[in-house]
Amino acid sequence: MKTTDFARYLTDYLSVYLPGQRNLSPHTIASYRDTFKLLLIFCEHEKGISPESLTIAYIDDDLIRAFMTWIETTRKCGITTRNQRLAAVHAFFRYLQVEMPERLMTHQRILAIPLKKTGRPVVSYLPTEALEAILKQPDRNSAAGRRDLVLLTVLYDSGARVGELTNLLVRDVRLTQPATITLKGKGRKVRHVPLMSKTASLLGDYLEERRLMAAHNFDHPLFFNSRHQKLTRAGVSYVINKYVKAARRENFIIVPDKVSPHVFRHTKAMHLLQANVNLVYIRDFLGHASVTTSEIYARADTRMKREALEQAYSFPVTVDLPAWQDDKGLLIWLQRLCR
Repeated sequence: MKTTDFARYLTDYLSVYLPGQRNLSPHTIASYRDTFKLLLIFCEHEKGISPESLTIAYIDDDLIRAFMTWIETTRKCGITTRNQRLAAVHAFFRYLQVEMPERLMTHQRILAIPLKKTGRPVVSYLPTEALEAILKQPDRNSAAGRRDLVLLTVLYDSGARVGELTNLLVRDVRLTQPATITLKGKGRKVRHVPLMSKTASLLGDYLEERRLMAAHNFDHPLFFNSRHQKLTRAGVSYVINKYVKAARRENFIIVPDKVSPHVFRHTKAMHLLQANVNLVYIRDFLGHASVTTSEIYARADTRMKREALEQAYSFPVTVDLPAWQDDKGLLIWLQRLCR
């Protein structure tokens, strides 16, 4: 079977250009790959073009626009996901501009397809009472409950992304003072996050109970399932949802209905901000590329906004207003009105 130009260029792009020249992480490359898997499915099911027959000549701005519509309507994806898929397509056709300059105008028409505007998402975080209610749920008398308590505590205390948590190895934990864990974040960035003494104590007991302190266990996943395989994102979400449901049964008012792993990260950031920690330190703690990203927490904290406004403005009404019962004229007027 003859290889098509689309197959050749896409293979070089995903297996040579992105990892070799751009040095992108495997997670980013996988996201790009998934976009083109969807494009192949769209072309086969909606356009009748099989993957082995698809060439770059078939792909123009009209086809990509139809692909974006299919993602939103048939796949039921949100605008954010649609924009992520379009960004991956844009990146590929920027690469093709140099590789296939004879189709430069078509490539630029595809690059001109705009991202859709989307509203800024609301930062969801847990009030202190809700966090405490959730952390009280794991059964400390069982090994599984003790593991879940350590998992939830580390997830909150470190402000880790769920992928950073699941990728933790035993060697990433340092319990000698000052206790820290090493997180490997986006873009292969590594940061060392300090742990509170209670979290370090829980981790120490957990490592000892699971017999992970030996040197040959240093590369063992810190959190694992019954088959000694590292927990997946779905596994972490399952643990959280189990205890959120239990906490809501006790007090559904303070505990939100849905709590994702990322809510624990937002909660830690909000608590740091409310403790007057500088945004620069919060940026470094969370592993953000810019302090601008960390500013979303300052915009989300209504209590701090209210306190700032109260300090900035004087209340126009005096507090020593007379009681209405002492106004004789008002009382006489009300009596006549009620006759």
